[in-house]
Amino acid sequence: MTITIPSRGTTSVQSESRVTSVRSVSRVLRRIPATILAVFLGAIVIVPMLWMVLSSFKTQGEFLSGHFWELPQSWNLDNYVEAWTRGRIAEYFTNTAVTVLPALFVGLLIGAAAGFALQVLVWKGRSAVLLIFLAGIMVPVQMTLLPLFTIYFQTGLTGTLWPLFLTYTADILPLTVFLLATYFRAIPREIFEAATMDGASLIRSFFSIGLPMIRNALFTVGLVQFFFLWNDLLLALTFVNSSDLRTLQVGLLNFAGEYGSLQYGPLFAAICLNVGVMFFVYLLLNQQIQKGLVAGSVKG
Repeated sequence: MTITIPSRGTTSVQSESRVTSVRSVSRVLRRIPATILAVFLGAIVIVPMLWMVLSSFKTQGEFLSGHFWELPQSWNLDNYVEAWTRGRIAEYFTNTAVTVLPALFVGLLIGAAAGFALQVLVWKGRSAVLLIFLAGIMVPVQMTLLPLFTIYFQTGLTGTLWPLFLTYTADILPLTVFLLATYFRAIPREIFEAATMDGASLIRSFFSIGLPMIRNALFTVGLVQFFFLWNDLLLALTFVNSSDLRTLQVGLLNFAGEYGSLQYGPLFAAICLNVGVMFFVYLLLNQQIQKGLVAGSVKG
């Protein structure tokens, strides 16, 4: 009978293999709670959206008498066509776009210029100005409705989309200035000093150096403010008194009131169109947003 004694090298390899296996199992066990949480959070978002999409293809009878998760008998676009034409979603979408997009562009431009002036330039009183912008974040928008409505009425702006454009632009400025000033603070000032030494003017330093260096931050802040403005209902209900000037959110509210419990399919189709726009914008700017968030996470 022959007894084989394992060499020290073989024992060491087996020991390392067991340690590696234990570490792998431990790593998998540590990831289980995070995985369960991610699946749970994903289900909270995906399940209602999936139900909404399925409901947008159902007829009235299928929605009321069918099972909750029952598939529609036909996948035609009749509900979407009715929402787009009879529900006037196309007009509401246009009104929202012509108010939100210009307000977002002007607000980001003014906010970036203010952040540049507050963090890059040296002038007396800039700390007080920054505090004023920060105080604007704490003012509830409900407190401004009556004074703004009075001003717009006295200046004859009611009955147009100008009140929404002006209010949206002013409403996003405090948070935009605060966030973009934080990004400008992280840029070494020597860069702007070197540009000045090379003969660059103040305006060229802002547009050619400052804005490109905070491009990802602009996309991130812009997307956050876009969602806020696009989903606004309170300001649009207050300042829009004409059915031809309703925004998308107000249009959805009236759309539900018009059809009530009678036509759920067109209502869910209209909601799907609204959500689809925001989802498309998010996918379009996803990479820039992630870069902006990572850049913002390393600020001191």
